[in-house]
Amino acid sequence: MSKTSVKFQFPCQKTENVTPDIMIKMVSTSVILALLFTVPALGIFLGIYWHTDNLMMGIIIGFTVHFITLGFSHPISQSISSFFDS
Repeated sequence: MSKTSVKFQFPCQKTENVTPDIMIKMVSTSVILALLFTVPALGIFLGIYWHTDNLMMGIIIGFTVHFITLGFSHPISQSISSFFDS
Protein backbone atom coordinates (compact mmCIF):
# COMPACT_ATOMS: atom_id res chain seq x y z
CA MET A 1 0.00 0.00 0.00
CA SER A 2 1.22 3.43 -0.81
CA LYS A 3 0.57 6.42 1.40
CA THR A 4 -0.50 9.63 -0.22
CA SER A 5 0.72 12.83 1.30
CA VAL A 6 -1.31 15.99 1.27
CA LYS A 7 0.59 19.19 0.60
CA PHE A 8 -0.43 22.46 2.19
CA GLN A 9 -0.79 24.98 -0.60
CA PHE A 10 -2.42 28.40 -0.71
CA PRO A 11 -4.96 28.75 -3.51
CA CYS A 12 -3.48 31.93 -4.99
CA GLN A 13 0.12 31.47 -3.98
CA LYS A 14 2.75 28.84 -4.55
CA THR A 15 4.44 27.35 -1.52
CA GLU A 16 7.82 28.64 -2.67
CA ASN A 17 6.64 32.20 -2.04
CA VAL A 18 5.74 31.53 1.60
CA THR A 19 8.68 32.51 3.74
CA PRO A 20 9.15 31.64 7.41
CA ASP A 21 8.58 35.32 8.24
CA ILE A 22 5.10 35.20 6.70
CA MET A 23 4.26 31.99 8.55
CA ILE A 24 5.46 33.43 11.88
CA LYS A 25 3.40 36.58 11.29
CA MET A 26 0.30 34.53 10.46
CA VAL A 27 0.63 32.24 13.47
CA SER A 28 1.36 34.99 15.98
CA THR A 29 -1.48 37.18 14.67
CA SER A 30 -3.87 34.22 14.89
CA VAL A 31 -2.82 33.36 18.43
CA ILE A 32 -3.19 36.96 19.61
CA LEU A 33 -6.63 37.23 17.99
CA ALA A 34 -7.76 33.95 19.54
CA LEU A 35 -6.69 35.15 22.97
CA LEU A 36 -8.36 38.54 22.52
CA PHE A 37 -11.65 36.93 21.51
CA THR A 38 -11.86 34.21 24.13
CA VAL A 39 -10.15 35.36 27.34
CA PRO A 40 -12.28 38.48 28.05
CA ALA A 41 -15.55 36.67 27.33
CA LEU A 42 -14.57 33.68 29.47
CA GLY A 43 -13.31 35.96 32.25
CA ILE A 44 -16.56 37.92 32.33
CA PHE A 45 -18.65 34.76 32.18
CA LEU A 46 -16.75 33.06 35.01
CA GLY A 47 -16.57 36.24 37.09
CA ILE A 48 -20.32 36.83 36.91
CA TYR A 49 -21.10 33.16 37.51
CA TRP A 50 -18.81 32.81 40.53
CA HIS A 51 -19.85 36.08 42.18
CA THR A 52 -23.60 35.95 41.55
CA ASP A 53 -24.29 32.23 40.96
CA ASN A 54 -26.44 33.31 38.02
CA LEU A 55 -25.55 31.13 35.05
CA MET A 56 -27.88 32.74 32.49
CA MET A 57 -26.68 36.29 33.16
CA GLY A 58 -23.07 35.13 32.82
CA ILE A 59 -23.82 33.35 29.56
CA ILE A 60 -25.69 36.28 28.03
CA ILE A 61 -23.10 38.90 28.97
CA GLY A 62 -20.17 36.60 28.03
CA PHE A 63 -21.64 35.87 24.59
CA THR A 64 -22.40 39.55 24.07
CA VAL A 65 -18.81 40.53 24.81
CA HIS A 66 -17.54 37.71 22.58
CA PHE A 67 -19.63 38.79 19.58
CA ILE A 68 -18.82 42.47 20.06
CA THR A 69 -15.10 41.63 19.89
CA LEU A 70 -15.76 39.49 16.82
CA GLY A 71 -17.40 42.52 15.21
CA PHE A 72 -14.15 44.43 15.61
CA SER A 73 -11.97 41.56 14.39
CA HIS A 74 -10.94 43.17 11.10
CA PRO A 75 -9.55 46.43 12.59
CA ILE A 76 -7.90 44.50 15.42
CA SER A 77 -6.29 42.12 12.93
CA GLN A 78 -5.02 45.00 10.80
CA SER A 79 -3.47 46.75 13.79
CA ILE A 80 -1.77 43.54 14.97
CA SER A 81 -0.46 42.85 11.47
CA SER A 82 0.89 46.38 11.14
CA PHE A 83 2.62 45.98 14.50
CA PHE A 84 4.53 42.96 13.14
CA ASP A 85 5.41 44.80 9.91
CA SER A 86 7.47 47.41 11.72
